[in-house]
Amino acid sequence: MNQSPASPNAIWKLLGVPIAALAVFAGCAVGPNYNRPESTTIPAAYANPTNGWKVAQPQGHLPKANWWEVFGDPELSGLESQAAAANQQLKASVARFAEARATMDVARAGLFPNVGTGFSATRQRVSPNAPVTTTGQAIGQPSTYNDFTVPLDLSYEVDLWGRVRRSVESARAQAHASADDLEAIKLTIQAEVALDYFTLRALDSEQAVLRSSVKVFSTSYDLTVDRRAGGVATDLDVAEAKTVLKTTQAQIPAVALQRAQLEHALALLVGQPAATFRIPERWLSAAPPLIASGLPSELLERRPDISAAERRMAAANASIGVAKAAFFPTIELNGLAGLETVNAGTLFNWSSRMWAVGPSLTLPLFEGGRLRAGLRFADATYEEMVANYRQSVLAAISEVEDSLAAQSLLANQYDEQSDALIAARKQLEIANNRYRDGLTTYLDVATAESTELTIEFSTVQLRGQQLVAAVTLVKSLGGGWQESKMQ
Repeated sequence: MNQSPASPNAIWKLLGVPIAALAVFAGCAVGPNYNRPESTTIPAAYANPTNGWKVAQPQGHLPKANWWEVFGDPELSGLESQAAAANQQLKASVARFAEARATMDVARAGLFPNVGTGFSATRQRVSPNAPVTTTGQAIGQPSTYNDFTVPLDLSYEVDLWGRVRRSVESARAQAHASADDLEAIKLTIQAEVALDYFTLRALDSEQAVLRSSVKVFSTSYDLTVDRRAGGVATDLDVAEAKTVLKTTQAQIPAVALQRAQLEHALALLVGQPAATFRIPERWLSAAPPLIASGLPSELLERRPDISAAERRMAAANASIGVAKAAFFPTIELNGLAGLETVNAGTLFNWSSRMWAVGPSLTLPLFEGGRLRAGLRFADATYEEMVANYRQSVLAAISEVEDSLAAQSLLANQYDEQSDALIAARKQLEIANNRYRDGLTTYLDVATAESTELTIEFSTVQLRGQQLVAAVTLVKSLGGGWQESKMQ
């Protein structure tokens, strides 16, 4: 008995019940929901931290102020602007962030149906030995015909176990981590520019001290030679004066070499050829800004490296759900509609329509342990990300404590060193006067000169170290500390 073909309404009634059931279950997602793990307690004043843990709220994505402007150096601000515009490492990080965003969009596309169309035109011959021919020819009869097709294909994976949603969740967290990585690279480059710049300025000050000392020691040497010619000084006095002079002169090329290397490093940071990049010499005179130790503890959580580590935890947690979903059936809804005919002239006739619709189910039965290994890998990766996150918080606290200690102790050392420099200059003045009066040998003068040069050299070095410590502290705090700019 012939049966009439099922109507589309009948097909959808047949599929309605299982599709409705799938829609109910589609809200579920296997695997753990993400809860941010506890991180190290961050002390409000960065002193005597306790051993407790708390849930942190990393905010590394927040925009940072132009923190280097607090140093009041227009030349430094210019270098920072050049680095932001032309640093190639920063450009590479921007490209990596774009890659992460694209990966997230690829994963998100799995939430939607895939629809495609095309056109095919073939001429084919069916073997007479085939059991059934598409044209209804009897077995043993050859058949040659054309086939014109305009299909419209649709496929959609029913995200019954949350595999696609967990994939999107993981990709989104990775994209956020990449954004934080970009901010971390920016901060690192900004800090490196400032560190190299202030170190270079400290070397300029050292060179100025050496050149000034060479002038003084040259005058002293000439005076000693004259006194030797007059029979007042000895050959030993002349040798000692020359030793002090030449030893000081020998230090100038060494400092110049260090300065050239820093200048080349700055050229690389600002994206310029080292051969043509020049920074004029200038004495380091600016005092470092004082950054109070009672900074809000939440500011530490603005560090982009901490925020990136937290986002990678979230991505690893979502990957556990993806790994678990692999154990369950994959259900797809497939549909096909279009036109098909053996005669091109009737391709767009209503009678040439064809369609097919129905679900498909795939269930893994034996994978040789691959799925279980994938789940163990996802679990281990999550534990690794948790440890990395907590380590990044501990390291950040340690860096802040180191920088605060450096800020305080270097300030005290600079004050004491400045007093010592005043005393050394007075000692040199007295030694010169006594030598001119014939009350002592040149050895006392040479000793006083060496002492004064050493202390003055150390003083300008300390000023540079103070500025470097201030930059390091700002970097360890996430790039700024003004409360008005934390919103």
